[in-house]
Amino acid sequence: MSMKLFDEIPRERPATPLLDTLDHPAALRAMSPERLARLADELRAYLLYSVGVSGGHFGAGLGVVELSVALHHVFHTPDDRLVWDVGHQAYPHKILTGRREAMTSIRQHGGLAAFPRRAESGYDTFGVGHSSTSISAALGMALAARTQGAERKVCAILGDGALTAGMAFEALAHAGHVNANLLVILNDNEMSISENVGGMASYLARVLSSAPYRKMREESKKVLSHLPGALQFARRTEEHMKGMVSPATLFEEMGFTYTGPVDGHDLDGLTRILDALSQADGPQFLHIKTCKGKGFLPAEADPIGYHAITKLEKPGAAAQAAKPEPAAAPKRKYCAVFGDWLCDMAAADPRLIGITPAMREGSDLVRFSKEYPERYFDVAIAEQHAVTLAAGMACEAAKPVVAIYSTFLQRGYDQLIHDVAVQALDVTFAIDRAGLVGEDGPTHHGSMDLSYLRCVPGMVILAPADEAECHAMLSAGYHHPGPAAVRYPRGTGPGVAVPDDLTPAAIGQAEPRRQAGHGTTPRIALLAFGSLNTPAATVAETLDATHLNMRSVKPLDRDAVCQAAADHDLVVTLEENVIAGGAGSAVSELLAAERIAADVLHLGLPDAFVEHGTPAELRTDCGLDADGIERAIRRRLAARG
Repeated sequence: MSMKLFDEIPRERPATPLLDTLDHPAALRAMSPERLARLADELRAYLLYSVGVSGGHFGAGLGVVELSVALHHVFHTPDDRLVWDVGHQAYPHKILTGRREAMTSIRQHGGLAAFPRRAESGYDTFGVGHSSTSISAALGMALAARTQGAERKVCAILGDGALTAGMAFEALAHAGHVNANLLVILNDNEMSISENVGGMASYLARVLSSAPYRKMREESKKVLSHLPGALQFARRTEEHMKGMVSPATLFEEMGFTYTGPVDGHDLDGLTRILDALSQADGPQFLHIKTCKGKGFLPAEADPIGYHAITKLEKPGAAAQAAKPEPAAAPKRKYCAVFGDWLCDMAAADPRLIGITPAMREGSDLVRFSKEYPERYFDVAIAEQHAVTLAAGMACEAAKPVVAIYSTFLQRGYDQLIHDVAVQALDVTFAIDRAGLVGEDGPTHHGSMDLSYLRCVPGMVILAPADEAECHAMLSAGYHHPGPAAVRYPRGTGPGVAVPDDLTPAAIGQAEPRRQAGHGTTPRIALLAFGSLNTPAATVAETLDATHLNMRSVKPLDRDAVCQAAADHDLVVTLEENVIAGGAGSAVSELLAAERIAADVLHLGLPDAFVEHGTPAELRTDCGLDADGIERAIRRRLAARG
């Protein structure tokens, strides 16, 4: 039965009679190969439809439709554990595990999470969001099962991009060392490890996974172990044979039995191989080849462009919409401001080098990578390496700029401290996605960077209020002779024009934006950091308050802070970061050190993991929109009496 192909996303819910009968995956285990193939077609059609309604990650899920069906057919989930890496590929898994009709709510406020989440379903065995954690987590589950005497199977599924991270190899080495009963499936969709699957490779995979071969292999070891040198010769012969058609040697040397490469879209062959491997003992490694976006022709042709999509308009929505107002000049995204600044600074300074951990498109380094390919380094999903690589470059008088998301810099924190800051090396961190990022939820919010950076000695931390400040602060951080970070939010700014020159901002100087009236009682000072200057401006007008754009988190503008405390009855700090240890804490610490008594109200992200939704919805939930800020201030004033 051939796979059904699609050339457009269904605007109406497709007919999926077989899929509609599945409320849990146990029913898959009794299905014939023909019915499984039909189910895969219906699953792909429904996935296309649901992502069209909700928007979200796209290509990876299409590529693992057959794998998802095969896994739930072979393994007795949720008793057997499936651990999905990252979660971009887990949409078909969610559909098959009782969440089919809720899929149109994915990534929306109050809807399903974008990634596997333990609290959402018992079939989601491990919560994810950051790459390359699946093998470690699955190994932990396998070892726990062994100590408990449980017979459950454990399987980790990761993409070839996730295998670029050191954490994945650390877990592989440990799994081989402890001889755990663990299956690791590598979903290889970028041809970064092997060539295309061929007939010989498929045949070898079937042979290597078969029970007779495994039994013969073990019996041969027993016989040859009594002959001097024979076992070593046999092992080398086997490795050389397998090495001609597969990248087996690396994984075999780490203690795994390697099978593959296997066609990840051959559902019948995949189920047979998985069934054989599920009965095998010890660490098993299955290498499958898939096509990202499989079955949807535009995504197959452009897997990067179709990594994720925004939701589609409903049929007729455009025709029913009111006539739009004349379009205003489009606002620029902060990442675009950074991308242009990087190219301009590179033209001015040949020492500049750009580094990204697999975020070329997200951090907007596409233009830089084309104009300065010899000075551009994508290190793959290896944030720790990215930071220390920059440190090494800085030792040789280069000027590295690390473009990284706030949530991913957490993974390179040890290197930031010990390899960059301790040595006072000249590395600039362009920290994108700071604050609430939206639909990807708590694993992706940049909610802690001010706190974890502020405590590092020698760090300079700048937070722009708009696009022009972002541009000038990048220049300031670049010229600062030591570690410096500029943190900016996802999406567009308020629409301030970016200057053409590379003039740096002044570090440690606040900008007064509004002064409270002389007769105002009580006098309120709003000390706003970064993105919250926009709602602060509205609140300042409403309450006739002073508004300071603080600009610099470290160092603080000492004089501005002390003057605000001296001249006002209430000082309010505003930041899109957790309150604990953040910019507001820095203000209170400064006032305490100066022995200035002041009434200070800290407003920021709560001491909780913020869920997913649009950034505007989440800021409202957190009380960080203009209305929420005003309410919090009025409550404090009322409590003062």
